[in-house]
Amino acid sequence: MNSSKSVTALFTPFEYKGLKLENRFVMAPMTRSFSPKGIPGPNVADYYRRRAGNEVGLIITEGTLIEHPAAGADQNVPHFYGEEALDGWARVVREVHEAGGKIAPQIWHTGMARQKEKFPESDAEPIGPSGLSLTGEKVSEPLSIEEINDLIRAYAQAASQAKKIGFDAVEIHGAHGYLIDQFFWEVTNKRTDEYGGDLVGRTKFAVEVIKAVRDAVGPDFPIIFRFSQWKPSDYQSKLAKSPEELKLFLTPLSEAGVDIFHASTRRFWEPEFEGSELNLAGWTRKLTGKPTITVGSVGLDSEFLSLFTEGKGSQPANIDNLIERIEQEEFDLVAVGRALLSDPAWVSKIRNGNTEELQPFTREALTTLS
Repeated sequence: MNSSKSVTALFTPFEYKGLKLENRFVMAPMTRSFSPKGIPGPNVADYYRRRAGNEVGLIITEGTLIEHPAAGADQNVPHFYGEEALDGWARVVREVHEAGGKIAPQIWHTGMARQKEKFPESDAEPIGPSGLSLTGEKVSEPLSIEEINDLIRAYAQAASQAKKIGFDAVEIHGAHGYLIDQFFWEVTNKRTDEYGGDLVGRTKFAVEVIKAVRDAVGPDFPIIFRFSQWKPSDYQSKLAKSPEELKLFLTPLSEAGVDIFHASTRRFWEPEFEGSELNLAGWTRKLTGKPTITVGSVGLDSEFLSLFTEGKGSQPANIDNLIERIEQEEFDLVAVGRALLSDPAWVSKIRNGNTEELQPFTREALTTLS
């Protein structure tokens, strides 16, 4: 990978609401499934420490499950409740801080993505706003108001634990067709009460989660919110089809207490709407005035889904376009996923100009916690 531009802009400090980062790089949340029975062990702490020790400014953990019987879709995804799991996360925080890094957990409920056959010992049904799968088929009953309130409390409790353990921020997972996103999307949310309706009405569950998290962590603890337009079942899907609709969608979330928006896209360089080169993070920053994180195939020559559709890995790619965009303040932070998965020292190598040493991403990187 060759770059003709200075990387200085990527290594300027970032500070917002008490979150002080040494540079603009964020480790993107990536499900690893190396926490048997939901307990992150010393290997998980070592995994994150290696990235922190190689200059990643902020680590956002893999998705961690809030306390709800149907939260998970995988037996080995870490929990964010229970003494053993929280002790494991406390160790992760200590290791990352000792290495000079900052870290936020991503708190998560998979909603209708839960696959019952993976949990033979549990009778918990997948849940969602209307009990509909991502293709619109009925699987279970719609959530009751009481169940919705229980879920909101569970998000708040997880956030409270994150602050208590010593994390530097918390990220709420509202993307990729999981529970919160199922409330956002008209295909999976057919409710006619206060939690459904139009685009703004469908933000109500997320708004109440964000407000409850804010109440739990206080005014000065940073809340990051991850959202996406695309769904695993529909990569061309858009919650908002125009900047005007995006503003309608984002405003309630911003006003509820989001500090930083994490705008998930498959390819960061693609414009979100016709007539502008701004990507989703760029539009989000412009419309809300809040800092944003961009993400999507950063530093690699192909996007993640090619791993599954074509079975191929990715080679290091030029980042000049990324540098230009951050110099223009299109977004504030840059989340790196697969490049950091295969190469813990990716950020340090970028800083030092050792791009010829960058490791390609391969399928094998998913099979180890290196």
